[in-house]
Amino acid sequence: MISRILRLACRLLASALCVFTLSSGIIAQTVRPVINELSNPAKGRVEYVNDSLTPLNVVLEAKSFSVSETGEISYRPLDPSIHLKLSTTSFRIQPQQTYYVFYEAGSEPSPAWFVIYANFSGFPFRTAQGMNVRLQLPHMVYLLPKQQVEKSEVQIERAELNLEQNKVVLEVANTGNNFGRVLATQLVYSKKKQDAPGFPIFPHSKRILEVPLEEKPEGEHVPVTVLLTLQNFKVEEKLQRAASVASSAKPSSTQVIEGQGNP
Repeated sequence: MISRILRLACRLLASALCVFTLSSGIIAQTVRPVINELSNPAKGRVEYVNDSLTPLNVVLEAKSFSVSETGEISYRPLDPSIHLKLSTTSFRIQPQQTYYVFYEAGSEPSPAWFVIYANFSGFPFRTAQGMNVRLQLPHMVYLLPKQQVEKSEVQIERAELNLEQNKVVLEVANTGNNFGRVLATQLVYSKKKQDAPGFPIFPHSKRILEVPLEEKPEGEHVPVTVLLTLQNFKVEEKLQRAASVASSAKPSSTQVIEGQGNP
């Protein structure tokens, strides 16, 4: 009985060490930069780092992608309108070494975007099912014209404070022909600000973002406006309260939260 318990303990310890090694190995692989915004056409460089103690094989694969209103990414074969030339499509990175890949890219029309996926293999371990471990890391490329999105083309169509669900729901539309990127999102209170992630806004598209509040909104701890920061301008909008479930069946006007900040 004791021997069976010891054998079971050893197996559990070995499994734990395997999981720890797997996690450490995956974290040791790096792609820099993850996002590259370039002119069109452009020359770029991506850096692949192997911080592990084992040589790794890398195979590159380029794909086009689309982003839904809620931020989900869907991939497809590279669009024929995108012309991409890589200095190599497969290579081997020695332990504790860095490998550079150079590329030339262009597209008609512009703007355009694609991803270069690095498929890592050669990890010195397998999963519990005996499968080899593989890792994919992206390098996203945006080919952009000189023209940038204008302030008049970025509209906050919905800025809603939901007290019951303790969150803010934003709908941001880009009505123009050019790509834009929100560098920072902030919920502005009377005495503080809460930061939220930035996000891309694609031409003639909308982005929906839900921001959980850090604390229950009451008293002075109620966000008043939302502030979006882009490269050359900022867009600000007052928050409106969402109708509660109890009052949604009755006709009522939307209440606007008054406070500091300009619309």
